[in-house]
Amino acid sequence: MSEFVTTQQIGDAADFVRAHTSHRPEVGLILGSGLGPLADAIDSPDVIATADIPHWPASTVQGHTGRLVIGPLAGHAALVLQGRTHFYEGYGMDHVTLPVRVMIELGIRTLIVTNASGGLNPNYRPGDLMLIRDHINFPGMAGNNPLRGPNEERYGPRFPDMTQPYDPALRALAHRVAAEAGFALREGVYAYVAGPSFETPAELRFLQMVGADAVGMSTAPEVVVARHAGLRVLGISTVANLAQTDPTPDAVVTHQEVLETGALAVPRLIQVVCGVLERLSEAG
Repeated sequence: MSEFVTTQQIGDAADFVRAHTSHRPEVGLILGSGLGPLADAIDSPDVIATADIPHWPASTVQGHTGRLVIGPLAGHAALVLQGRTHFYEGYGMDHVTLPVRVMIELGIRTLIVTNASGGLNPNYRPGDLMLIRDHINFPGMAGNNPLRGPNEERYGPRFPDMTQPYDPALRALAHRVAAEAGFALREGVYAYVAGPSFETPAELRFLQMVGADAVGMSTAPEVVVARHAGLRVLGISTVANLAQTDPTPDAVVTHQEVLETGALAVPRLIQVVCGVLERLSEAG
């Protein structure tokens, strides 16, 4: 595997997807751990196994199926990725974010990213949905930025602005959709860490001190690449568990717990995502 993904590899993957669907997606969705059922909302989709797509990184994590589900969703042609890949699986950031580059090649201009996260804000509860207002990209700040390497000017500038990584108008619309459905959304800062080990109590206290409301092992690299190319981004975290900053001797955090709590939040997540897409014009 080469150090950097090439434009030829991105083009090969995009051409494969085009050849296996009659839809021309304008909206992309990336689903986090346990959130794959959201793709079931697509009517009569074209389904592509990501293992068949040239150069596509394979997901090795439970809860990440490894499929593209493409079809109509709430009035828009949508491409849903069931099964993202992560830096901790051994891929470079270029390969982790190749799916976003392929979405850009396919003409997608709006990206909705979801994830399962650990709640750091003491006011949060398992099952809460948090709109991501901003993120702290710890691996990126330490040198593992997905834009490292040659810059392709047709995607975006060498030094892209990240003042508003998550679109304010889309967040405002999501709040309205949830309120009209009878529930409230949290809104906060997402801390991206490399994983795969869950954080120690001291690390969790540090993340709280620097202003993070939730923590997870994905999302920020995809958002950086999307914003580099000028896509509008809406990010939604499912709070799957709460930070154990002062754990009891028998306290244990497991991936199974993350999957189970994520599944409980899926109905409300579908309401928010579909509601936003149905009223996308309200966000400008």
